[in-house]
Amino acid sequence: MSTVPTKTWSWDNLVKNVLCLTHPDMSWIRDNSMTWTQRFCAQVLRYGEIPKHVAFIMDGNRRYARKNHVGKKDGHVRGFDKLSETLQWCLHLGIKEVTVYAFSLDNFRRTQEEIDILFDLAREKFKRLLEEKDKLNEHGVCINFVGNFKQLPEDLVKLIAESMFITKQNNKTFLNVAFSYTGHDELTNAFNHISNGIKNKDLEESDLSVEIIDNCLYTYPSPPPDLLIRTSGETRLSDFMIWQCSYSYIYFTSTLWPEFSAWDFMIAIFMYQRNLREFLRYRSPSRRLSSRAEKFVENVKQKRLNSLYTIA
Repeated sequence: MSTVPTKTWSWDNLVKNVLCLTHPDMSWIRDNSMTWTQRFCAQVLRYGEIPKHVAFIMDGNRRYARKNHVGKKDGHVRGFDKLSETLQWCLHLGIKEVTVYAFSLDNFRRTQEEIDILFDLAREKFKRLLEEKDKLNEHGVCINFVGNFKQLPEDLVKLIAESMFITKQNNKTFLNVAFSYTGHDELTNAFNHISNGIKNKDLEESDLSVEIIDNCLYTYPSPPPDLLIRTSGETRLSDFMIWQCSYSYIYFTSTLWPEFSAWDFMIAIFMYQRNLREFLRYRSPSRRLSSRAEKFVENVKQKRLNSLYTIA
């Protein structure tokens, strides 16, 4: 008499299956999932100053995986799912621009296995982004990738270029993805451009200013973040937008990124509003660049974009 084999269920397998069932192939742009209570609180927040630009250091994916006894890939997948959910909250609150720290140049120090996991996940999600062109255009979302792409695989750079190209005309909402990025590398790149500009007589020493550095960064022409949120309990910037966040309100939360909730987000917005007057008084208005400097920074920007668009 034959016996039918039975599948042995472990807690690890149960958690993995629940994660897969509840978060299948997550879209970049989601329908509003906020509860009526959360929507009410969001409406109350709108009576205060809503930040125009919010940046996120999305930390805690690996700790989430260890905590829930799942693989690193599952942790990173949940991290992306949380990003798409957070973008929906930002759209609901009318936040104009969002910048996320997706992959640091320092991540190249991780094991090759984890780097491959991250790149495979990036390929999957960037392809999904291309498939959702109509939805992105409907919401007016412009996608920008910022970073040093020299160490990235060619096929990944092509997906990045295509994603930027198909949304470049949109201007309602901006999503900046810092990928293969660090603030030190960004500043080094900006200083090299400026140094070469002076050497080639495209700039004069009198053109040197804080503003010209601003305009030679990868993130140009985005304004500095009003609010920076870092999850997981770490209280450092990890080389993310170190120049741009000089006068940003920085909110640290111990919540791991995949567990970051709409309540966590609205508390960060509330704390920003509560402290707005204090940190805004340190900001000074930007000085206008000379016509020569304006021409120079526009050329720097166009060369960077053209090098990507030719790939797309």
